Amino acid sequence: MTLRVISGKARGRKLKSVPGDTTRPVTDMVKEALFNILGADVIDSRWWDVFGGTGAIGIEALSRGAAYVRFSDLNRLPVEVIRENLAACGFGQQAEVIRGNAFSLLSNPPGEPFDYIFIAPPQYKEMWSEALLHVDSNPGWLSQQAEVIVQIHPREYKEIALEALEKVEERKYGSTLLLFYQLKEDKE
Repeated sequence: MTLRVISGKARGRKLKSVPGDTTRPVTDMVKEALFNILGADVIDSRWWDVFGGTGAIGIEALSRGAAYVRFSDLNRLPVEVIRENLAACGFGQQAEVIRGNAFSLLSNPPGEPFDYIFIAPPQYKEMWSEALLHVDSNPGWLSQQAEVIVQIHPREYKEIALEALEKVEERKYGSTLLLFYQLKEDKE
C-alpha cells in the first residue's frame, strides 16, 4: 500500500513505510473519513500520535493545519521513519518525536494538554484499552474539548469502565473501527 498525504499543505507527498509488519498503516479511506469527521477543528490543534508508526495520521493533521504533533513509538525503526516523513513534508519544526513506551509516557505528569490523542497500536494485544485507561487515569493530558481517538479492528472492541472519559461515537469502515472518547461533563 502506498502511503501519502491526502489533503492540505503536503497533499500528494508520498510517505515512507516502516519495513516489516510491526506497524499497521491506515488506509486513505479511513484517514479521509476521520478528517472529514473532525473538519475545521483540526486547525491550530495539538495532537499526540501515541503509537506513531509511519506518522501518517499526525502528518495528515499537520498538513491540514494542526499547530503541533507529538509522535511516540517504542521502536527505533518507526521513530526514524517518522522523522524522515516529517522532513520530507516540511513539518519538522511543528513536531516532536519521542522513542519510548506509550504506557510510561502516558503515566508521566501531564505537560501542555492535547486536543487530540490518537491511539492505533499493534492489533490484538489489548494495547488500545491499556493506553485508553492510562489517559483516563491521567486526564491532565487533555484540553477541555479534547477527543481521544482509537483505531482498532472491530473484533478487538470491548466495553471499558472509565472514570474521566466517555465514548461519544464509533464509526466502522470495513476492518477498521474508530472510537471517539471525550471528557465526561461535570455532574455537579
